[in-house]
Amino acid sequence: MENIIKINYKNDRQTISARNLWEFLERPHSEFMKWFSRYSDYGFVENIDYRGYRLKSRHANGRDYEVTDYEITIDMAKELAMLQRTEKGKIARQYFIELEKKWNSPEAIMARALQMADRKILDYKDTVFQLENKIEEDKPKVLFAEAVQASKTSILVGELAKLLRQNGIDIGQNRLFKWLRDEGYLIKRKGTDYNMPTQKSMDLELFEIKETSITHSDGHISVNKTPKVTGKGQVYFINKFKEWLDEKYSK
Repeated sequence: MENIIKINYKNDRQTISARNLWEFLERPHSEFMKWFSRYSDYGFVENIDYRGYRLKSRHANGRDYEVTDYEITIDMAKELAMLQRTEKGKIARQYFIELEKKWNSPEAIMARALQMADRKILDYKDTVFQLENKIEEDKPKVLFAEAVQASKTSILVGELAKLLRQNGIDIGQNRLFKWLRDEGYLIKRKGTDYNMPTQKSMDLELFEIKETSITHSDGHISVNKTPKVTGKGQVYFINKFKEWLDEKYSK
């Protein structure tokens, strides 16, 4: 079947340009708006049977200008062609009838169904891809939540550093000690209290001090003090680093 008038395919619907139909009918260009206004009152509904829009055109002298056109359904185009009562109108009407037959054939319906299925598969894959990315982005936050749940006993600072590393924070034991000193959680002053919890940390119950008695070969006993992060302290510091992680992923 010869494509005598261009067909547009959008959202599984066939439409044509009213101006293209008008030109095929060989009517005067200047009378288009008058013609369409008259026939659009024949029971046709705007935004269902037709939709108006502006498009650019060009005069013979090269000057650009805008005109109004209408996207119309094949049903409307068929009726408009019939109302012309001309040979061209008959040809156009027969053309639209053949188009409808082809559009509604079992083969065409199956082809459209397959296209729709392909689109749904692509949409599904896109959704899965987005969800997988979201899961990957949320993984550090989920691991932090699991780590908080596990904070039942006191642990060494080195163990806290390891826990943080497992959850996406690139920090080792020495760097964590330095950070704790710089932030005022451990004593910075060199001496017997070096790396011991500050009064602030003890008031917040973030640390406890484990004392171990050591008996030396000469019989004297010394006490070794080791700072340990309490369960409350683990939650506190994990939340501190979680805030940093949230800021990192929000940028």
